Amino acid sequence: MIDIVVPHEQEGTKAVVHAWLKKIGDAVAEHDPLVEIETDKVTQEVSAPAAGVLTEILLETDSEAVPGAVLGRIDEQSAPAEAGAQTEREAPANDGEDKALRATGPLPSQGHSGTRLSPAVRQALQQYGLDALKLRGTGRDGRITREDVDRAITRRSEVPEAPVDRMRLTIAENMVRAVTEAPHVTAVFEADFSAVAAHKATVAKRGLKLSYTAYIVKAAAEAMAAAPEINGRWDKGRVTISTTIDIGVGTALGEKGLLVPVIRDAGSLSLEQIGEQLDELTAKAREGKLGRSEVSGGSFTISNHGVSGSLLAAPIILHNGQAAILGIGKLQKRAVVREIDGEDTVVIRPIAYVTLTIDHRVVDAHQTNAWLTRFVEILESWPAT
Repeated sequence: MIDIVVPHEQEGTKAVVHAWLKKIGDAVAEHDPLVEIETDKVTQEVSAPAAGVLTEILLETDSEAVPGAVLGRIDEQSAPAEAGAQTEREAPANDGEDKALRATGPLPSQGHSGTRLSPAVRQALQQYGLDALKLRGTGRDGRITREDVDRAITRRSEVPEAPVDRMRLTIAENMVRAVTEAPHVTAVFEADFSAVAAHKATVAKRGLKLSYTAYIVKAAAEAMAAAPEINGRWDKGRVTISTTIDIGVGTALGEKGLLVPVIRDAGSLSLEQIGEQLDELTAKAREGKLGRSEVSGGSFTISNHGVSGSLLAAPIILHNGQAAILGIGKLQKRAVVREIDGEDTVVIRPIAYVTLTIDHRVVDAHQTNAWLTRFVEILESWPAT
């Protein structure tokens, strides 16, 4: 008896028996493929070490195949005179393959060189719609192996790489640097925009069109008084707080990425002035006309991701070494409980999730929650006129 053993050298961490290509009682010639071993990287065939008859299968399909383990045995003494003839005929299909043949029709039996294909290879070709004549075999005598089929499947599924422009490359580098250097932590609050919506409608009647973002910028600037560290940054082992509140507003440019134009000294501007600057900067961003000074030097950033339908994003990556970034989710009508005349009442209000992602080296939960509490309070108590 001749042992059929698992190769000692194999590519991958763990191997299992993928499929037997012969069954007990089959005559085999030396070097005939007998069984396929599959690892997490490749599928390889184990060939017959001698001519004879396959008399034992010790490791069935899906069994773990440890290097050196005995897969089965060949009776060398039982080798008929035409031991190699079996490879010239199509190997009998097992019951599973018979069913596959009946369901899908005949399978190709030869590769480009006229060599016979193993049952496992033929079934894989049929399953994935591959033409054996178009594959290059790397097995013995140009035989197509299961590994050759797997490579062809992988190549077919690969998507061509899209070119990366300079802006996307810069964004990628900044994102990696930010998450690598700063420990990100996010707090989530809800904000009722009823008062803001009412004020927005009132000023619209006077011909003044303001976006919700203008109100958000104004409220963010005023909230800095509750926690000035939010307007700071980690700078060479110490916390530095900016003397002015310079708020960047993320502006999406579609497939071209994102720019963050900065509203300088927002704390000294009126709501109307903030609205005017926002309109001007947004228009210039989308026309590609922003100057370098208009997108640098911010001390705080707002990401209004709700305009694209997102309810919540966390964490939002900190911008340019800043201590915090505000996220505004989608504004939508929700059923909420409010106390009216001493009674709990369910009402419909325009609500959005608001998040503050912070650099935990600069600020802690105390400052984070104090800032968000004040920010929400400003929005929800906006004067009607």
